[in-house]
Amino acid sequence: MQIGVMFDVDRPFDDVLAQVHHLAETGIEAAWTSQIFSYDALTLLAVIGREVPGIALGTAVVPTYPRHPVMLAGQALTVQAATGGRLHLGIGLSHQVVIENVFGMSFERPARHMREYLSVLVPLLAGEPAAFAGETIRSTTFGPLGVRAEAPPVLVAALGETMLRLAGRMASGTITWMTGPQTVASHIIPTITEAAAEAGRPAPVVAVGLPVCVTDDPDAARAKAAEVFAIYGQLPSYRAMLDREGAAGPPDVAIIGTADEVADRVRHLASIGTTQFCGAPFGTRDEIDASIEVLADLVGS
Repeated sequence: MQIGVMFDVDRPFDDVLAQVHHLAETGIEAAWTSQIFSYDALTLLAVIGREVPGIALGTAVVPTYPRHPVMLAGQALTVQAATGGRLHLGIGLSHQVVIENVFGMSFERPARHMREYLSVLVPLLAGEPAAFAGETIRSTTFGPLGVRAEAPPVLVAALGETMLRLAGRMASGTITWMTGPQTVASHIIPTITEAAAEAGRPAPVVAVGLPVCVTDDPDAARAKAAEVFAIYGQLPSYRAMLDREGAAGPPDVAIIGTADEVADRVRHLASIGTTQFCGAPFGTRDEIDASIEVLADLVGS
């Protein structure tokens, strides 16, 4: 299982760059970032990839609605060209409250949207022209995109059965967030793996993202998790996964404990078939540093 870290973008650009340099120096294998309301994730990774050699890069995730798939394909291939093919392109629907309120777009039938989006994005990434006419997305390009780069793996943020089966049939895998190990083992992995097999595709990438805190004060860390990650206990897609796990909220799936306890829980994710772990360190500065150290020690183990 590849060990990655979600780096903090709530800081000046040079500090973000220094942070990823540090992750690479510790031995962390992958640096992940989200596309929310801060730096543009793909632009950021293109710069980071030029400055920090070796470390894999990933988006977790880029929302699809605001970017036409032709544009996203061009951006992703540009990152691949700039970084020597180190990108995992995580994409997702975002959430109804964001798409409708922030972007003023319809969130009607989101699975249809993702199916049509992938029908344009995946061929373009593979160096093929796009020729697709759906209900919400249409694109007929004049030929392949003129970027000489290898297609990045496309990971669809999928939690429900419909989206997981879609990801298994059309993409390289999935990346989850705030989804506990029982749900990953009993729902995420079997559903997407079966769909990929039925479509004659390779075994899918299953990347799992969870908060991580190495601490000697687990009660304080749980309280911090309840504060920092509160929104994820309210958004419908994550709430459904927490309910499936039997978790009251984000603190119940966050990986919190001593160095040994955290390491054991991350190893358990590998044992159930997770192929990539994306840890999001939180807590005090010392706790964040300790969390990164534990994750780096797990590389190759």
